[in-house]
Amino acid sequence: MSNALLSVAVILMTGLLFGRVASMFKLPSVTGYLVGGLLIGPSFLNLVTTGMLEGFGIISQMALAFIAFSIGLSFKTDYFKRVGMTPVVIAFFEATLAVVLVTGALLAIGVEPAFAIVLGSIAAATAPAATVMVIKEYKAKGPVTDTLLSVVALDDAVALILFGFAAAIAEMLTAAHGATTSLVMTMVAPFLDVLLALAAGAVLGFVMQFPLKLFKTRANRLTVLLAFVFLTSGLSTSFGVSELLACMMAGGVLTNVSKEAPLMTDLSDRITPPLYMMFFVVSGAGLNISILPSIGLIGVVYILFRVFGKMLGAYTGARIMKAPKEVSNYLGITLIPQAGVAIGLATASQTLVPAYAEQITAVVLAGTLVYELVGPVLTKWALTKAGDIEAPVKDIQAQESYNNFVCQIKLEII
Repeated sequence: MSNALLSVAVILMTGLLFGRVASMFKLPSVTGYLVGGLLIGPSFLNLVTTGMLEGFGIISQMALAFIAFSIGLSFKTDYFKRVGMTPVVIAFFEATLAVVLVTGALLAIGVEPAFAIVLGSIAAATAPAATVMVIKEYKAKGPVTDTLLSVVALDDAVALILFGFAAAIAEMLTAAHGATTSLVMTMVAPFLDVLLALAAGAVLGFVMQFPLKLFKTRANRLTVLLAFVFLTSGLSTSFGVSELLACMMAGGVLTNVSKEAPLMTDLSDRITPPLYMMFFVVSGAGLNISILPSIGLIGVVYILFRVFGKMLGAYTGARIMKAPKEVSNYLGITLIPQAGVAIGLATASQTLVPAYAEQITAVVLAGTLVYELVGPVLTKWALTKAGDIEAPVKDIQAQESYNNFVCQIKLEII
């Protein structure tokens, strides 16, 4: 299928169809998009080929930029006054314990230290896209959702810093003499990247308020929104820093300096659903199911112990900060999805441990396949159990009817 527009049409129709199928089974729409994409991708029908996926990279960049920006728009000053340092502590523990448990488990099964440290460090990364989609679709509200948005925003920064330390240790274990300078720079670089991304996002978010005051119509403000979100993403990519952090920071600054921020949220919600749908269908098409048999014990250890680390870390951080019980019990389950950042770190690891580059990439891609398909379902379940997603009215009525029936039976027996 060489016609680009025809491919876009197939992707959109696949998203519509499988999103509907997913809702029939009471699954998140994003799960349907991913499964539909998997079916039309190279792993099965090959309607969307590997070459086409490379051309659709711009869709992923645009979607992730808007997702990150929308997360930032929710970070008002009163929000941080309400949640305090809780998300910071939780983000530190859930990322760090995922790294520690995965690395420890890999060492326990006899994996080389440099390989174990680099692969273990990638376990820290969490993908916000699928999580945010579930929150938006079900209009989740509550303590778990509030904390989750902050944690996934901070997770990117924590993951980059932890990977920087892991890279320094791996280089120390494998590099030749005279690597002291590069070792120091390797450890400092992640902090500089995070600071640069935050600074760029802060400046662009602050500047964005001025054209919003100048242009009053919805059409012009939509243009301003598109221009600044893409500008933030494009500049951060050009400078080699995290576009997710930059776009989150831009949204966070804008929402605190401009009265027009709520309109930006409304405009974004109106134009992005087809973009998000295409992003997840394309992401599903990019999942390669054939790599699962090749990951072996290392892959199984990575997939399982990362989940254990995320759940234990979130629980520990929440308990330390005396967060609500729902947060400590259910937040960790919502942190399972993993995608873009992890794949990027796997690519970067090729220069650190080139002998294990193929295996690291295979394990991370297999993990992405499992996490992206399972993660949204578990996120919906966790948010529902926590009370952040309200049960449908018909489910409530059915439960009330059942309760009334049981009470009537009891009265008759008495």
